[in-house]
Amino acid sequence: MGGDLWRGLYTDLPPDFWRAEARLAALERLRFGVTTGVSLLGGGDTIMRSDDPAYAAAHCEGVLEVGTRSVVAAGPTRAPHPLTYADWETGERRPYPVSFEQQFDTAKAVAEDWHDTHGGRINIAMLYPVLRDEHERDMAAEDYAAACAQTQAVQAHARDKGLVFTQDGHWRGSIRRAKELGTLGPNALLSHCIDLHDDEMIAVAETGTKIAHNPSANASISGRCPAVEMMEMGVCVGLGSDATAPDRSGDMFRHMQQAMHYHRRHFRDADVLPIGKVLAMCTIDGARALGMEDRIGSLEVGKEADIVTMDLSRPHLQPGNMAVHRLVCFANGNDVSNVMVGGEMVLRNARATRLDEGAALREAVTQADLMIDRLGSAPDLDLPANFWGSTPHGTEGQP
Repeated sequence: MGGDLWRGLYTDLPPDFWRAEARLAALERLRFGVTTGVSLLGGGDTIMRSDDPAYAAAHCEGVLEVGTRSVVAAGPTRAPHPLTYADWETGERRPYPVSFEQQFDTAKAVAEDWHDTHGGRINIAMLYPVLRDEHERDMAAEDYAAACAQTQAVQAHARDKGLVFTQDGHWRGSIRRAKELGTLGPNALLSHCIDLHDDEMIAVAETGTKIAHNPSANASISGRCPAVEMMEMGVCVGLGSDATAPDRSGDMFRHMQQAMHYHRRHFRDADVLPIGKVLAMCTIDGARALGMEDRIGSLEVGKEADIVTMDLSRPHLQPGNMAVHRLVCFANGNDVSNVMVGGEMVLRNARATRLDEGAALREAVTQADLMIDRLGSAPDLDLPANFWGSTPHGTEGQP
């Protein structure tokens, strides 16, 4: 499906869709034992739903129904502006041009209304899309200059308000640009960060910038994130899933295993990225990356009780010796039995306690069907044209 089609669709979806989507994503995380996740409020960092606070409110309400924690990244799209969205105020779709100033004001309002609310279950991060070589090359000079100034303004606001500033998709020297713009720092969380140069890794380490490493993402196929090297330099690297599309889930056990194989294959060394370290990347290092290590990420006196229990009686997790080894190397999200968030049991015996899961899933299906209807002539989603297809090297496959 074409990118332009999806971009048009994501600017056209009403709050009910975003509420159902947030609820479904939170349920998936909960069932897999993920108490805290980061969500970009939109269909990607260049399709942010920062045109109206109603979309962030719908997302946050959906998460709260489930009871997990969400760090919601809100912010403007990349220049040039305005970007055209759909206006549903009258019940009819009409073009709705949105300026940078309106998006920025919306993100500020979302942070003011929702950050650190509901017992710390909702937090807000500020976002501005990554600027890379192709953006400077392909944008008009005045648009690129505007994008640089906008990046600095969003990060300045994040620093002033004590918020995380996050960017998704660092690559191709983009960290050099961030350094030049002065947007690196202890409150900055940068995702992917593939094919970094030595000077970029040094800049990350010297500024205390945090990294979200997503070893299962498509970006990690296009290039390699030097997560091991950066951790050896003292950089805080948390583990992520890069959401749940197109070919992955929110199962962080899968991503721990993927991370170990990803880096061990690169170094051809089975001792790289020890089991305990990759577990820390999912727990305390993830909390540090979000500036939340004083509240969550480990079981310590004075911290909030985010606790996950596993059913270790299953054949793939027995015998019961080497429990942590088996947990990291063999467990999967379906082995989670109970989840406590802030001392509240929100998953008991693999069932959500705050809401009717069946009703939430049915609403997600309804909203997905409505989304597909808006596409008009939707492609075959069950068996798209390239499902069996041919490999990039021309070898056709068919069962």
